[in-house]
Amino acid sequence: MFWHRFDAEVRQDDWHPFVAADYDAVRATLVSLRRPGLRFLEWGSATGVITIMADLLGFDSCGIELDSSLVDVGRELASRWRSNARFAAGSFVPMGWEWRLSGGDGRHGTIGRGPSGYLELGRALHDFDVVYAFPWMGEEPMMLDLMLCHGREDARLLLHTTQNGTRMYQGGRVV
Repeated sequence: MFWHRFDAEVRQDDWHPFVAADYDAVRATLVSLRRPGLRFLEWGSATGVITIMADLLGFDSCGIELDSSLVDVGRELASRWRSNARFAAGSFVPMGWEWRLSGGDGRHGTIGRGPSGYLELGRALHDFDVVYAFPWMGEEPMMLDLMLCHGREDARLLLHTTQNGTRMYQGGRVV
């Protein structure tokens, strides 16, 4: 099982902040949105389960993950399930974009930095119809701003949190 291998190879020696989403809740939301030809992107795709799920539901599906060991797991899992989901190792933050909190404390807004994953995918954020993320505490405002700055106005942003379940945004507003 992939989780057991990930736990043995990655988490045993080095703490890793991976937290699984509520897959059933996310699947239900994706089913309600699916239409032929929609492009899906997962920010922080971890082991790729949701990205693969979106592909198997008919989305043109991609995931970006900062931890390359998780990208490897996602690619292996996609191959096992004969999924066409694609994964890129890197940051979901486009090159040149900087988050600025209203208080101006200079924090980046997300837990890690790295090269932009969009380069490896050969796509920009505005190319996607549906973007999904399971934000860490405090990342939601940054993700909303990022989508407003670089996503399409008609694209949907799905943010899944343990407190609120899955919320859908379009144009910066809950829909």
